[in-house]
Amino acid sequence: MAKVYYEKDGDIKNLAGKTVAIIGYGSQGHAHALNLRDSGVKVIVGLAPNSASRAKVQAQGLEVYDVGEATKRADVIMILVPDQTAAKVYKESIGPNLAAGKTLAFAHGFSIHFKFITPPADVNVIMIAPKCPGHRLRELFTEGVGVPSLLAIEQNPTGKAEATGLAYAKGIGSLKAGVILTTFKEETETDLFGEQTVLCGGVSALINNAFETLVEAGYQPEIAYFECLHELKLIVDLIYQGGIKYMRYSVSDTAEYGDYTRGPRVIDAHVRETMKKVLAEVQSGEFANQWMAENEAGREKFLAMRAKGAGNLIEKVGSELRKMMPWISTSKEEVTAAQAAARQ
Repeated sequence: MAKVYYEKDGDIKNLAGKTVAIIGYGSQGHAHALNLRDSGVKVIVGLAPNSASRAKVQAQGLEVYDVGEATKRADVIMILVPDQTAAKVYKESIGPNLAAGKTLAFAHGFSIHFKFITPPADVNVIMIAPKCPGHRLRELFTEGVGVPSLLAIEQNPTGKAEATGLAYAKGIGSLKAGVILTTFKEETETDLFGEQTVLCGGVSALINNAFETLVEAGYQPEIAYFECLHELKLIVDLIYQGGIKYMRYSVSDTAEYGDYTRGPRVIDAHVRETMKKVLAEVQSGEFANQWMAENEAGREKFLAMRAKGAGNLIEKVGSELRKMMPWISTSKEEVTAAQAAARQ
């Protein structure tokens, strides 16, 4: 069983007198920075000179510096920029400004595990990875609730890496829920595999194929959208709440019987073998190297795939149908305008 840490295991005092630099201010960056600040930790933010986020950081009462200067000033440097840019940011601004005894922190193991970043041996290297989007991490913190995180220790020359990591986890609120001990290897490989085979790649491919099967068979795209995409949230929410068993308990007996008898025909042994190949590509570094090469080449193939996906019929149908559903739109004004336009 995994080792799990809770509130009693972490002491925020282990960050007393220290400065934490948050490098990047996107979804995760803003949540880490604000949660730590509200926990009494000295926080600064490191951004590129031309970053559009500088004004936002200052408006929220935080000090912002160029990345190199933030690294110099900080004892703990949390890198929260995208995987594809982290190595460049590290090489140009972070690495040259590290000093012995500092702690380099990550929320994902990609750059360290695949050695796109190789820190010096005299700095601590840790990972604190919240298992939720940044905005949710912030929301639950303000409500006095934490979300689970993962903790990994890659280098510990000071002997204080774990204590620092647990203090950081306490500062962002995760020890309220529990922090699971892992490794950079385990987090990275399982994260990429899960994204590719289930959470993003697997689900989107399953939805699209099912939708297109119904439409090609002559069914209305709107009906296919509801059955193959829209209602997925209802099922996922049940699984999220109580596992697959609870979902099966909650749906009709007809749906449950179809689950047992038809599901394994769709996701069959051939799919399992493909999953094993995908996992092998993750483990070997083939996927990581391919992704980094794609970025270095200008992302032409990636952007073409993005554009093609955005142009699929299911996206056009969904855009229209969502105008009927105010509860999933961003504002009442937008919904009112969209519904009025749809009636004209």
